[in-house]
Amino acid sequence: MKIVRKILTVALLSVLGLVALMAASIFIDGWIGTRRLDGITNASMASTGGPAVRAYVARPAGNGPHPAVIMIHEFWGLNIEMRDKADLLARSGYVVVAPDMFRGSSTNWIPRAIYQTLTTPQERKNIDLDAVYGWLERQPEVNPARVAVIGFCFGGATSLRYSLWNPKLAATAIFYGSPVSDADQLKALPGPLLGVFGGADSSIPVTEVGAFETALIAAGIPSTITIYPDQPHAFITDVAAIEAGGAPAAAWAQLLAFLDSALRTKPQAFRPLPVPRGVAEVGLGYYVRLAFAHSLTGHGTHP
Repeated sequence: MKIVRKILTVALLSVLGLVALMAASIFIDGWIGTRRLDGITNASMASTGGPAVRAYVARPAGNGPHPAVIMIHEFWGLNIEMRDKADLLARSGYVVVAPDMFRGSSTNWIPRAIYQTLTTPQERKNIDLDAVYGWLERQPEVNPARVAVIGFCFGGATSLRYSLWNPKLAATAIFYGSPVSDADQLKALPGPLLGVFGGADSSIPVTEVGAFETALIAAGIPSTITIYPDQPHAFITDVAAIEAGGAPAAAWAQLLAFLDSALRTKPQAFRPLPVPRGVAEVGLGYYVRLAFAHSLTGHGTHP
């Protein structure tokens, strides 16, 4: 019996030690990560509800007015890969703003990535994105009637929920972000939607994607949902992957065609829409599955 107690005690202390080590690593990585954005961001946008929002802004050639895109990063935070995607999209004629949604935090450590997503509620995201949208409205080279929001992973879920908040947006594109399957809530979407998912994404089952598509149809929202077979979560890793062809290139081409249709045609007249205030936060279970999906693909960042 004494041996069993010793084994159990050692096991408990080991577990507690691992938990403490994990917690310490999260905060140490956060402290280190405060400087990762210094070489990426080039703009600061005043907010009436919080601190100024740091962002990377990419501008196209010409004087405009141009359509604009708010591009929201993955759960790693704003990083070089997202900056490069913003530059690539800007070359197609869009003013692109990639905001820092974690207020100074960027990482390549999965526990820290999960921590910063779980401690950033949708209400705070909406406040920061309102600051970004307001900044775009004031830019002379931007057509404020043609602003879309797009996002990847964490950013996909965030872009969908922000579109349910801001009725002035013209379009929404989500790449493998946690969907919403309530048709009554989706009726508040102010414009068309593009959804891109991977058929081998263990964090978002294809059944959830199907329920999302069904709800969009029931809500009367013009939408295109595409599942790329055999593709894992976060398969559009960086610009190099897009330029290499295959599914990342096809998905990027689909995005360009969608934005061209949604933002370069005659904009629809503004219509007030019901704005749901109770859209569910993305739960812990999704981020646990997400961490597992990233561990399978080995996809990280290089901030």
